[in-house]
Amino acid sequence: MKHSPSIPASAPSKAPTGIAGFDEITGGGLPIGRTTLLVGGPGSGKTILALQFLVHGAQHCQEPGIFVAFEESSQRIVANADSFGWKLPTLLKKKLFFLDAQPPPDLIQSGDFDLSGMLAALAAQTQEMGARRIVFDALDVVLALLPDPATRRREVYRLHDWLLTSQLTGIITAKAGGDEDSTVNQQPFGFMQFMVDCAVILNHSVAQGISHRNLRVQKYRGSSFDENESPFLIGASGLVVDAAHARIRVDAKVSNERVSSGVERLDTMLGGGYYRGASILITGFSGTAKTTLSAAFAEAACRRGERTLFVSFDSDCNEVVRNLASVGIRLEQYIDNGSLRMISARSIAGSAETYLVRIKTLAQEHEARCLVIDPVSTWYKSANDLAAQSVADRLIAWSKGDGITLVCTSLLDEMSNQTESTSSLQISALADTWLHLSYLMQAGERNRGLSIVKSRGTAHSNQVRELILSDAGVTLTDAYTAGGEVLMGTLRWEKERAERVGAEAAEAMAKLKRVKLDAEEAELEVRLKSLQTELVAKQVEKALLVRSTQSHEGELSRGRSQMKELRGADATSAGGKEDLP
Repeated sequence: MKHSPSIPASAPSKAPTGIAGFDEITGGGLPIGRTTLLVGGPGSGKTILALQFLVHGAQHCQEPGIFVAFEESSQRIVANADSFGWKLPTLLKKKLFFLDAQPPPDLIQSGDFDLSGMLAALAAQTQEMGARRIVFDALDVVLALLPDPATRRREVYRLHDWLLTSQLTGIITAKAGGDEDSTVNQQPFGFMQFMVDCAVILNHSVAQGISHRNLRVQKYRGSSFDENESPFLIGASGLVVDAAHARIRVDAKVSNERVSSGVERLDTMLGGGYYRGASILITGFSGTAKTTLSAAFAEAACRRGERTLFVSFDSDCNEVVRNLASVGIRLEQYIDNGSLRMISARSIAGSAETYLVRIKTLAQEHEARCLVIDPVSTWYKSANDLAAQSVADRLIAWSKGDGITLVCTSLLDEMSNQTESTSSLQISALADTWLHLSYLMQAGERNRGLSIVKSRGTAHSNQVRELILSDAGVTLTDAYTAGGEVLMGTLRWEKERAERVGAEAAEAMAKLKRVKLDAEEAELEVRLKSLQTELVAKQVEKALLVRSTQSHEGELSRGRSQMKELRGADATSAGGKEDLP
């Protein structure tokens, strides 16, 4: 588990169990050099938990262990544990030792007996292999052979003192006849809960036909721990425990990075897409394209090279891939290259807690950065309201803590007149972004509409957009309204056509106007050229007239000058003749 617990981290006095989640709620594991009691009914997982504790110590902590079996033979235990991949035959050579101590079924008790002989043999074995951990499985089988409570108490104290003296980290498992604490306390070994340093109660019950497994740390001396009941399951590698109440990571980083929804126009409506590490909820009735929208996100994530886990509760994965190809979403290539892992939840049986723990395990195995759950509302059918809400809370808290971008779909019940509700799973209050898909009946058509109910930390569109699915992909149309009503389908097409025809007519009128203006401009240019030519002619004529006038005036001036000269000469000639004698 990657979460940092709200209780102190692993301390030197804790022996880690290697059980995911259990070490978290105990703050590091079981008390070193002390005794832990595991109590539970049949099938509750006591033996598996104890054996997993030994295997982890032998494989990862260099702490050899001893398993004392009072009920089953060691051969059966090893065979049963083979499916977990623990490689017990290899460990049996040096790091694990099994002691078969189960009494024969035809045993006839004669006289008194005690555990001192067995403990002496165990002491020698401990010394030989340097054992640091030990398990006494089904101690109640031996206690039942003792004649009275005082004798049983004496042998339990003898075993407890031996464990303390040997400084072994020990586990004692015992069966309970029921799941209630009162029943546990009434068992013949009930006093052991007061003697040991740590007590863990495991429950296995069935509610509404669904199997539920839970454990609770009843006591833990000298250490803080999570006192609440935590669900667990038995998975492919052993026990996996999930903390019952989400723990908020104080070191969790808030990202401002945006990731695409897979629909370009939806990214625009969201101001750039989803935030990295956010939780997104997509609600709607059946057939409103919830799966398609979540798959578009998964395809976009794989296209970016991000490992993605897609969990489908409605259909088989192969059917989902085939159906999505009809709307241009092709996931085969990403499944083939390993970036996308698709899981059909039909293969996951159990409670809502089982779903959560398995999904978390699968996501961690796949190292997923993006997770799609379609639909998460299925969990409500496998739990009561309180349990389902707790699972939803822990799902979102875990995804945020691990920085996983989570997209969940939720199916609304069309018959219950729900509009924007997520039934009893009030995950909508926790989700960062909430998209709602709906049907709009207009002009005899059923069309899909998308609206953004909320998107924390970012401006977003408040318009209802029509969601269009085609073989070219998924897209959103522009918003058209008439009389305060959003138009979709044929009405939207008619509105678009009317606007298109109007735009074409306006464009034609504009072209005609341009042609008319061009003709008038050409006419004016011709007239302008004619006037310019006429002006030039007038200017030339004027120049010629000026030169002609100036030439005539020059000639008259010269003529007058000549006449004056001639007249002056005649006067002089007449005066000379009168002076003659």
